Parts: sequence; structure tokens; C-alpha cells
Amino acid sequence: MKDIIVLGIAGGTGSGKTTITNRIAEHFGNLVTVLYHDSYYRAHHELTYEERVKLNYDHPDAFENERMAADLRNLREGRSIECPVYDYTIYDRSSEVKIIEPAPVIIVEGIMIFYAKELRDLIDILIFVDTDADERILRRIMRDVKERGRSLDSVVTQYLTTVKPMHEAFVEPTKRYADIIVPKGGKNQVAIDMIVNRVQAHLDRNRESDEGRA
Repeated sequence: MKDIIVLGIAGGTGSGKTTITNRIAEHFGNLVTVLYHDSYYRAHHELTYEERVKLNYDHPDAFENERMAADLRNLREGRSIECPVYDYTIYDRSSEVKIIEPAPVIIVEGIMIFYAKELRDLIDILIFVDTDADERILRRIMRDVKERGRSLDSVVTQYLTTVKPMHEAFVEPTKRYADIIVPKGGKNQVAIDMIVNRVQAHLDRNRESDEGRA
């Protein structure tokens, strides 16, 4: 466990979490594995599509945090996991799973990962991506319409009825847990470089320790 470093990247919808995650993952290559909170939306096979559409997916209760915490512990201990796969087009978890292997650097990404103490306690560096609300809603609209096949009306309605109030109630307050706050999202190259350097220092110490034991 001491050889693995876990980064938690949180922040509001459309804040640039995935951009920062991808930049770090690209830099370290196969030394990184990523776990997405969205994969752990609870399954609702018992509900009809119409009923699932009406659920509040921006409330902490929408996530199966207990399973994600168990999977993260396994990764930290060097064991692979079967990660659930969520299908946004049907608003439900699919029957598939994705095998995720442990790595020296684990990135946990999600809007509400800092809200859940059982997840927070497993993260070494907590990073909150802070971006203006107008930028975030525009990015959310572009993503959901282009990538998830949703209508503009449905995205705007969801934002006003659940996303915005849930952000104010449950996401924004978790900023106080952050070790690092990144303004300007994925455009903040200085912050990304600082995070990369911190992770590199951890990897270098582990390598030197391994060489000393050899």
C-alpha cells in the first residue's frame, strides 16, 4: 500500500476534472489507473426507463460508495477489480464489467468523491477543480448532447432542477477538504505541473527505496 499514491480529483460538473485526469494519465502512461465515480451509479433494473429518467443523479445517494470504497481498497492492496459499467443512454448500470488493474498511481475522479468519508479516507491527495458556473454548464450541455445523446431541453431542465441545487448543497462545500484547489480547470498548466511533480517525487522515492533494498 505504501508504494501506491491515490489522487482524488473532484469538482462540479464540467469543471475540467477529466481534462486534468487525462493530462496526468498521459504523462505517466501505464503507471496510472483511473477509477470513475460515475461507474458506481446505483443499478435500478427494477424501474422503467421513464422512472429512471426522473431520478436525481446529482444526490450523494445516487452512488454505490460502499462498493467503490471496497474496489479502491483492493486496488491499493495490489488486486485487480471488476468495475461496473454505467450506460448513460438508458440511465442504468449495464450487465458488463471492466477489469481494472492496480498501478503505482491511482486517480479517483468524480463530482462527489470528497462528500463520502469512506472514499476520502482512501485518497492521499485531494484535488478540487474550481471553474466558473457559466463555463461548467456550457461544457455539460456540449457533453450530454454530443456524447450521451440527450436533448438540449432535458439537459437544461436537469441542470436547473437537480445539478445546480445539488452542487450548491453537496459539491461546493467539499472544497474545504481539498489539499489543492485548481482554478481555471484543465487550462491551469501551472497547477497540472505541480501535481505531476508531486507524483513524480513519490515515484522517485519508491524507486530509490527499492534500489536500496536490492
